[in-house]
Amino acid sequence: MTHNFYCDEVLSGKTPVQKVMETDHVLAYHHTKPSYPVHIVAFPKKHIDSFIALGDKDNDLLLELFKVIRQVAEQVTEKHGSCRVITNLGDYQDSKHLHFHIVHGNAIK
Repeated sequence: MTHNFYCDEVLSGKTPVQKVMETDHVLAYHHTKPSYPVHIVAFPKKHIDSFIALGDKDNDLLLELFKVIRQVAEQVTEKHGSCRVITNLGDYQDSKHLHFHIVHGNAIK
């Protein structure tokens, strides 16, 4: 089994994170190595490989995840005037655990 940052590091507490919002099934936190001036990650606590790996049985979890993403995006937009919500698939997805980035600003080089 491959290393999964979200399960093995974040949820285990091995890597401490600054939480933005948490529910029973979803966590949003400030990225540990941000690529944007504002960079928040939201993910389900249940392991799901990616967005396209979701099944019908995950509908309630997906609704909860999107509710958290919407609330965080609303907070970022209110504070900064705009944001992006991004997820990656395939080779673009470094960590094989469904997650979304809520970001503001230009990518840090």
